[in-house]
Amino acid sequence: MMKQLVFILFILFVTLTPKAIAQEKINTNLKQEIINLSKDKWDWMAEKNADTLDKLFHEKSVFVHMGGSWGKDQELNIIKSGGIWYKKADIHEVSIEIIRDTAILLNRINLLAEVGGNEVTNPFMVTEVYIKENGSWKLGSLSFTKLLGEH
Repeated sequence: MMKQLVFILFILFVTLTPKAIAQEKINTNLKQEIINLSKDKWDWMAEKNADTLDKLFHEKSVFVHMGGSWGKDQELNIIKSGGIWYKKADIHEVSIEIIRDTAILLNRINLLAEVGGNEVTNPFMVTEVYIKENGSWKLGSLSFTKLLGEH
């Protein structure tokens, strides 16, 4: 009886472990894909590359800043006009959770930006929400939360 139990447990271990390892590798690769997409987004914002951002931003995307919140068209117009020029995002920490076809990424950054002709640097926790649609990731939300104190 004991030998049968050990044998069954061994078979379960041998059959389930590779699946768990494969799933973890898929999750790790998926997380890295989103992290890379987020880094590219910061570059595109710095370059004022509105055409590429237009493809990344979901039609119903929302953006939350210190000065208000708005949708995709207004965000793209602000980037094109230089109303906010995201010059450089120094990323200090990144965490990501994936729930089905949604990825929630948190970036702790120092953002160098030009706002209304004035250059400013602020520490932020930035929340990015990506949704997988038709095989590609779209940015659904980008929210800036200003951090207080030393970071």
